[in-house]
Amino acid sequence: MIGRLNHVGVATPSIEASVALYRDMLGATKIGTPFDMPAQGVRVCFVDLPNSQIELIEPLGDASPIHGFLAKNPKGGQHHVCFEVEEILAARDELRAKGATILGTGEPRIGAHGTPILFIHPKDMGGVLIELMESPKGEGH
Repeated sequence: MIGRLNHVGVATPSIEASVALYRDMLGATKIGTPFDMPAQGVRVCFVDLPNSQIELIEPLGDASPIHGFLAKNPKGGQHHVCFEVEEILAARDELRAKGATILGTGEPRIGAHGTPILFIHPKDMGGVLIELMESPKGEGH
């Protein structure tokens, strides 16, 4: 079921400060333009790596799911790991059959890459919040 690592999500109180860190300290050169995802309550920005991406995630207001994470980790930190799967509904059903808890309603929603996503509760994944994302279809994928 598990596919390639798509990205590592990093919560941050400031995308601009995090972009500067990845650019100036680590030499990242392919950095996307930040964009808001109001339905998810976040602002995101992708840092492209040769084999994956870093997804910088900043809260959009106090109702953001990232707000609580940053309350516990004011400087930010690793939030989740995202793996691609071929069919999100088949992956969800297989995980549920194995006893995993799917967060939210259990129905996929559209993520920052424009494909369906869902999250698996960290208690079922060794303490790591796992995002599953349906592999992008089309040219270059």
